[in-house]
Amino acid sequence: MTNLYKSVPVRSSEITPKQVYLSRRDFMKAATVAASAALLAACAPSVTEMPQNAAPAPTSTATDELGNPVNTYEDITNYNNYYEFTTDKQGVAGLAKDFKTIPWTIEVGRLVNKPKTFGIDDLLKTFTQEERIYRLRCVEAWSMVIPWEGFTLANLLNMVEPTSEAKYVRFETVYRPDEMPGQKSPFYSWPYQEGLRLDEAMNDLTFLATGLYGEPNVPQNGTPIRLVVPWKYGFKSIKSIVKIELVAELPATLWNAIAPNEYGFYSNVNPDVDHPRWSQASERRIGELSRVPTLPFNGYGEQVASLYDGMDLNVNY
Repeated sequence: MTNLYKSVPVRSSEITPKQVYLSRRDFMKAATVAASAALLAACAPSVTEMPQNAAPAPTSTATDELGNPVNTYEDITNYNNYYEFTTDKQGVAGLAKDFKTIPWTIEVGRLVNKPKTFGIDDLLKTFTQEERIYRLRCVEAWSMVIPWEGFTLANLLNMVEPTSEAKYVRFETVYRPDEMPGQKSPFYSWPYQEGLRLDEAMNDLTFLATGLYGEPNVPQNGTPIRLVVPWKYGFKSIKSIVKIELVAELPATLWNAIAPNEYGFYSNVNPDVDHPRWSQASERRIGELSRVPTLPFNGYGEQVASLYDGMDLNVNY
């Protein structure tokens, strides 16, 4: 295994104390986020402007296990792909601010012994919330480092007991075109659907995020619960989940159905397989000017490469 696959467990509690995190409340007191300049091919850093005479926004000393500093709260909450609202990354936060998340339920069923519908409060009380710092690599060749809070998907799946016939996990997001104007677009097959192989879903890295920077998720980041699969391109990490199903056949996914030549079912981060319209060899970290090399499996190969033993990942992209 190459050094590029080298990584270590990424629980943030093992990396930095929670108290160094900056709460949303503190950020809002310290800075005002201004509109960023137009970005070419979605790969340029976001730009945060400070009001005249304002105190500089505080910065976190937290890093991921490779030493990369976490992005600011402003970066993470003001630069988002969320087509259910808009294709404008810097317009999502404004359109999503009144998105209703109470009440909220997640139905978990199909090929399980104990199907169950959870309220979001049930999930928060039933599963111990932990902190993890993960890298996010977008298929558009930009990236962030994000301090999430939540719990492993495996904990949830173990509770409902998948049957022996279950081979895949299918996810579905909420469908509310009155609140999510992007869902009125005829160019996408709403609601958003995603899927994982069962062994991918059960991997310890696969995470259901309920919070960010020590605070609950905000709408533009997938409130109240979203998937985070850090070794895959970001579009696999479906937001605002309302349904999780264990199934026997490979599930359809939104982007794979629209453009299978561009977005494969697996969509593991792979610098050796270019997108048809751009290179995947490097990425631009939001908030930074220089590009950095992209790592296989986004740097998490030590934990996940064995899931794909014997597979040609240049074909099974």
